[in-house]
Amino acid sequence: MSERSDILVIGAGVSGLATALCLLERGRGVRVIDAGRVGGGSSHGNCGTLTPSHAGPLHAPGMVAKALRWMLTPDAPFYVRPRFDPVLWQWMLRFAGRCNARDWNASARARAQILNASREAFPQWMARHGLDCEFAEAGADCVFRDPAEMDAYVRQLPALAEFGIASEIIDGAAYQAQEPALREGVAGAVRYPGDAHLRPDRYVAELARVVVAAGGAIEEHCEATRVEAQDGGMRVATSRGDRDARDVVLATGAWSPLLAKSLRLGWLRRAMQPGKGYSITYSRPGLVPKRPMTLHERKVCVTVWEDGFRLGSTMEFSGHDTTLNRRRLDALERGAAEYLHEPVGPVRREEWYGWRPLSWDDLPILGRAPGQPHLWLATGHGMLGVSMSPASGRLLAELVTGETPHIDPAPYVPGRFA
Repeated sequence: MSERSDILVIGAGVSGLATALCLLERGRGVRVIDAGRVGGGSSHGNCGTLTPSHAGPLHAPGMVAKALRWMLTPDAPFYVRPRFDPVLWQWMLRFAGRCNARDWNASARARAQILNASREAFPQWMARHGLDCEFAEAGADCVFRDPAEMDAYVRQLPALAEFGIASEIIDGAAYQAQEPALREGVAGAVRYPGDAHLRPDRYVAELARVVVAAGGAIEEHCEATRVEAQDGGMRVATSRGDRDARDVVLATGAWSPLLAKSLRLGWLRRAMQPGKGYSITYSRPGLVPKRPMTLHERKVCVTVWEDGFRLGSTMEFSGHDTTLNRRRLDALERGAAEYLHEPVGPVRREEWYGWRPLSWDDLPILGRAPGQPHLWLATGHGMLGVSMSPASGRLLAELVTGETPHIDPAPYVPGRFA
């Protein structure tokens, strides 16, 4: 006999756990399984910024030309490893087709909707569940050394303002006076007072704690290998035996297309690619930035916590490659050294990589899978899974339980790719 659940969530990362918690709040029974440990994927090593300011999608006008140049530079911020991979190149063609102002605006509007809803929910989310994860509403800065780069960036601010994202432009001298951690030569900065940050590993651990406290179950090291529809529900084959459920939520991030093969959801494999990111975590230096910042020209994110300091970012398209690329890690430190007096901490605690689940329209995939009445998808959040988690989890739970959605679900429906 296989074990049966009301709802089985596959994936104990931030998206799966947020969805599980929202379903439990609505009276549904939930079991979460994961091939590894809680928060062991891209939820673990990201920079923990909560950024409505990142509403603009990757497929910006001019990105195709940049990407082609960067293909010759292995430590570039956006790197595609040259190889024969028809699925990747189909994805890239669709992505390239959206590198225009109209599609950028459409994706930015949809991203802003879910980012703003999450950002508004975070303080209540933290208080209601008592989440201890160094949540702070300090804003975030984007810092420039090249005046031309800053001028080009500032041109997108009116569009972001239309989506409810406030910003403040600060000239170089004024910003230098505010931020002693920076080296000389800053052209200026754009501050986003509505952004926030937290410690992502602790946030995910806290979500897991609250899921269990609310009556949910979590099984680590329980790998799902096949998902099949059956009368009135779903069956999931796992490394610990079969699991039956009325409904299944697939929240396995960049691994979702591989697991979806058993369901013959070929469109999901074409819709998503794993975007590999890197980070390095240190003990805290003596002189640190006052708030999270993005070092714009080098695309390096800097986040400071009570006892830690992290450099992160980069986007590498190399499939599910499991090597820790030293060249890309070194690029994080070199980039930080151009801007910061103390670009690294005294002790290097962790070098990390993880795969972000990227759809070619840079929007999450949330809702019922086409042709599968008991299969739901919560994936495709790209680099913004943590930022989107409260609203993403709530929206998926509303759809599963038949509630009126608190935001428009249309931009995220899986059927747009089928």
